[in-house]
Amino acid sequence: MVRRRTVRQFSPEAVPDEVLDHAIRAAASAPSGAHQQPWTFVIVSDAERKRRIRDAAEEEERVSYAGRMSDEWRAALEPLGTDAIKTHLTDAPHLIVVFAQPWRPDPADATRKVKHYYVDESVGIAVGMLLSCLHLAGLATLTHTPSPMAFLRELCGRPAHERAYVVIPVGYPAPDAVVPDLSRKPLDQVRVRR
Repeated sequence: MVRRRTVRQFSPEAVPDEVLDHAIRAAASAPSGAHQQPWTFVIVSDAERKRRIRDAAEEEERVSYAGRMSDEWRAALEPLGTDAIKTHLTDAPHLIVVFAQPWRPDPADATRKVKHYYVDESVGIAVGMLLSCLHLAGLATLTHTPSPMAFLRELCGRPAHERAYVVIPVGYPAPDAVVPDLSRKPLDQVRVRR
């Protein structure tokens, strides 16, 4: 797992459906608040839909880089070399758009909403498991969170009770993929024993 890295350059080679399905099946086994499983994983492989997602994401990113982000935030991103152009959204053969469900319609009464608990925590754990499974399957990923992300609900055809949580481009890394030379904090800086 220490070798897992975020990748922004992808090979166009498609990933077998069963590999994505196995990873999502594992992610959906994550613990969740009140066992409500408040998530949906949408696999987007259609080139036109990926292009529309990229266009909308880049528009939000342009606004963010032009002023929504603070100077401090942009400085923190500088070593990563990111900007408003998000080629990985169309280069990766697949996107997995993860949606969180703050509530669900009551199956017995469509006018009633059933509240979900610990939604962000639950979906975050599931996404971590998904990234781990994809990495162990030999795939490259990136977590992309354009802000705001409301456009994703429409582009992915999701209902009103779901909100986009993260977009994960998935595929094999391009042969010439480059990752920033970053280091992680050593164990003694992140682990405390009492």
